[in-house]
Amino acid sequence: MESFLFLMHVYVFVLAIFVGFELITKVPPTLHTPLMSGSNAISGITIIGAILSAGLEQFTISTILGMIAVIFAMINVVGGFLVTDRMLKMFKKPSRPGSERK
Repeated sequence: MESFLFLMHVYVFVLAIFVGFELITKVPPTLHTPLMSGSNAISGITIIGAILSAGLEQFTISTILGMIAVIFAMINVVGGFLVTDRMLKMFKKPSRPGSERK
């Protein structure tokens, strides 16, 4: 029964890879930045799931994959915030010299 449960987790993991790849490749390049800034909340949920997967310690491979998922999800969240910050700076009006607030 435990090997069946492990195989189900592997199947879900592989299917998530394929579905994620298909979804990302279908997005036009002009929408990548806004979608990345909106996906930070989803990546936060991914981090929680990865921490739970790594913390259960049922199988060594699930702990390793959980830790890898935590690392990749954190890279995604930090990168998303950096891109969002950069995108918002593009829309900020340049300040005029001598108009600084005190």
